[in-house]
Amino acid sequence: MAEFTLPKNSKVKAGKTWPAKPGAQKPRRFHVYRWNPDDGQNPQVDIYEVDMADCAPMVLDALIKIKNEIDPTLTFRRSCREGVCGSCAMNIDGTNTLACTKAVEDCASGGDVKIYPLPHMPVVKDLVPDLTQFYAQYASIQPWMQTQSATPSRERLQSKEDRQKLDGYYECILCACCSTSCPSYWWNGDRYLGPAVLLQAWRWIADSRDEMTGERLDQLEDPFRLYRCHTIMNCAKTCPKGLNPARAIAEIKKLMVERRL
Repeated sequence: MAEFTLPKNSKVKAGKTWPAKPGAQKPRRFHVYRWNPDDGQNPQVDIYEVDMADCAPMVLDALIKIKNEIDPTLTFRRSCREGVCGSCAMNIDGTNTLACTKAVEDCASGGDVKIYPLPHMPVVKDLVPDLTQFYAQYASIQPWMQTQSATPSRERLQSKEDRQKLDGYYECILCACCSTSCPSYWWNGDRYLGPAVLLQAWRWIADSRDEMTGERLDQLEDPFRLYRCHTIMNCAKTCPKGLNPARAIAEIKKLMVERRL
């Protein structure tokens, strides 16, 4: 039988409980992952009781209330609060999503809400994942328009039909929810680009104004960078924008086959 040893300080312990104030009308318990790299302690899960009668409806609102009124040491990312920037991506009740667009009432059928950082990524602190590798992979696909023809005097024109081909791809906000829900990315994250980056790669391949399709496909022609996708579909299920990265990956694979014929 195989035996596994957990890394030092990796076992998650029970943490503190922060009860709601007396007279709370609608208390709700939030189990929040906590880890501080500076204290040398194991990660722990703290429980915060928040009065939702005095709180806005989204999970991010509850986290902000916890930080402002209960525990100022809680660390997480957030910015736009409108599902546009992807900063507040985290694992809520076992699903990767955006805290700013996830309603507390939709969590755990009214029970306790469990909040963890995105899986697979190293943790910087508490709910903040280290996205260094993710962004480096994004940069590797050169996500900008590349052309060889002469620069026009005005903009590069595109038909309505060609513009519509980008629908379902340009909306990606790089929150990393899909990539961190992908088992293939968990296993080969150092070499497989993952669904988010490959969706972005297809967004430029599909753009009629880009003139480097061959070079982009050459760069993806690799047993790991593209072909580790096994169409598990976790990416499409978890995307908070309703996109389908698996379809983008399939389109890239189809082009790979067509250019060999």
